Amino acid sequence: MFNDAVLLSKQDGIATITMNRPKVNNALDADMLNGLVWAVQACYDPGIRAVVLTGAGDKAFCFGGDIAFAAKYGDGDLQALFRDMTVPAARLISDMRKLPKPIIASINGMCVGAGVSFAAACDLRICHTEVIFKQAYTGVGISQDCGYSQMVPIIIGLGRASEMAFLDDVITAAKALEWGLVNRIVAPDELAAATVKMATRLANGPTQAYAWSKALLNKCLLPYLEVQLEMERDGVMACSISDDYKEGVAVYMGQKKKPEFTGK
Repeated sequence: MFNDAVLLSKQDGIATITMNRPKVNNALDADMLNGLVWAVQACYDPGIRAVVLTGAGDKAFCFGGDIAFAAKYGDGDLQALFRDMTVPAARLISDMRKLPKPIIASINGMCVGAGVSFAAACDLRICHTEVIFKQAYTGVGISQDCGYSQMVPIIIGLGRASEMAFLDDVITAAKALEWGLVNRIVAPDELAAATVKMATRLANGPTQAYAWSKALLNKCLLPYLEVQLEMERDGVMACSISDDYKEGVAVYMGQKKKPEFTGK
């Protein structure tokens, strides 16, 4: 175990990576991010044939970045924090795509911001009927990261990705299935069993063919992923010191009821 923020278990050729901060809805902080990088690397174990990514508890898969944690920093320190966070974040997404094994996102609750990015970086996505999705980045005055701006449009198309980015509405599980954001939806009490069934099918499958298929899809659709991740870093760094981001954080922290975005 790298740290308590991420758990890794292995059974029957399946590795389960669990984001483990349920008290804050599995919001992303530095410990979780570094733990996820470690866990994905651990899945190169030749005994692992399929991987599941999920969240601890029953409320959230991942609630995005931990804004309450980031809000403790002043402007200069905040930009340094984002700089330090976006480097391992970019590595994580790149590593997830390069891992020559299929990854299933088992989305067990709210999937928001970076949570959507993580799910999109997986190869397959399954959720239950009560799950909601939200882009959330622009809602707090910041641009997307963790590969969101490339992966989500590929999965659901430019028009729907634009709708999520600019209107930032809540997306229900049913709509997520209709849009192709998820591959399967099941009843809440069936998610664990359905995930194991899918992961077992993959673990018992032709893993070399899966590895090559993933590499070919990456080559076709994501040849410039690292370039896009770097551009996302630039966007986050610029937005993190904007007045609009401060407004978004103030609303999130309960200091204001409604943001007053000025474009500054």
